[in-house]
Amino acid sequence: MATLKVPAHVPAPSEDAEQLRKAFEGWGTNEQLIIDILAHRTAAQRNLIRKTYREAYGEDLLKSLDEELSSDFERAVVLFTLDPAERDAFLAHEATKRFTSSHWVLMEIACTRSSHELFNVRKAYHDLYKKSLEEDVAHHTKGDYRKLLVPLVSAFRYQGEEVNMTLARSEAKILREKISDKQYSDEEVIRIVTTRSKAQLNATLNHYNTAFGNAINKDLKADPEDEFLKLLRAAIKCLTVPEKYFEKVLRQAINKLGTDEWALTRVVATRAEVDMVRIKEEYQRRNSVTLEKAIAGDTSGDYEKMLLALIGAGDV
Repeated sequence: MATLKVPAHVPAPSEDAEQLRKAFEGWGTNEQLIIDILAHRTAAQRNLIRKTYREAYGEDLLKSLDEELSSDFERAVVLFTLDPAERDAFLAHEATKRFTSSHWVLMEIACTRSSHELFNVRKAYHDLYKKSLEEDVAHHTKGDYRKLLVPLVSAFRYQGEEVNMTLARSEAKILREKISDKQYSDEEVIRIVTTRSKAQLNATLNHYNTAFGNAINKDLKADPEDEFLKLLRAAIKCLTVPEKYFEKVLRQAINKLGTDEWALTRVVATRAEVDMVRIKEEYQRRNSVTLEKAIAGDTSGDYEKMLLALIGAGDV
C-alpha cells in the first residue's frame, strides 16, 4: 500500500549518482532534479545510489545533501534517502536527546514496524551509536513511561494470524479489571500490550468491546489530560489501526497554529513506502479534503514538492 511512484524504466544507480552530482554543481542547486530522482526510487534503489555515489565521489550522498540543502526540505530529502532501519534508528536516537525528546516517536517506531523491521532498527542503532536502543530508552525515560517504552522497543512479537480465543477472553477480562481499578501501568496491562501479536491483541480488544460494551480506548480516557494514558491509547491505536493513528498525527501537524513540520515530514518519509494509500483514504474520510490538498495549502516551495511526490501526487 505504498504511494511511491517509481518510473517504468529506472536509470542505473551510476546514472542517478552522476545526475545528483550535477544537481549539486554550478551556481545553484538543482532541487527539482534531486526530487525527481530520490522521491521516485525504492529503498533498495536509494541504497545502491548511495553506495555508487560514495564509490564515485568519495563522499556520502547524505553529506552532500546536508551541505547543499536546508531547513524542512533538507530534512525531508535526507530522512527519505536513509535506509528505513537506519532512518528509524536516527529518529529514535533523536527522540532520546534532551531537546528533541519524544516518547511518542519511540512508541510509534516500536508499535508500527513489523518484528523484523524493529529488530533491524535495533541492529542499526547498535552500529550507528555503539549502544543499544533499549539502554538509551531506559536511561532517558522514567516511571510509567519507562515501564511501557522499554519492553515496547525490545519486543519481537509473533507476526502470524493465529489467535487463541480463550486467551483473548481471559486477557480482555484482566484488562477490564485493571482499567476499572485505574491501574493503567499495572504489569499485566504492560505485558499484554507489549508482548502479544497484533492479531492476538485485536482479538482481545474486540472481545473487550463486545463483552464490556466499550472500546478499550474509551475506557482509557478516564482522565483526558493524563499524558501516560494518551501514550498508552496511541500505542494501542498504532498496534491495531495504524492508519488512524497516522491520520491524526498528520491532521494535528497540519491544523496547528504554525505547521508541525517535523511530525509531517516524519510520517510522510516513514510511511510513503508502507501504508500511505490507507492513510490518505483515512485522511479524506476524516477531513473531507485530500491529504494532497491539505499539504499543498500548508507548505510551499521545494518542501511542498518533495512531500507531494512522496505521497504519490501527480505523475512521474
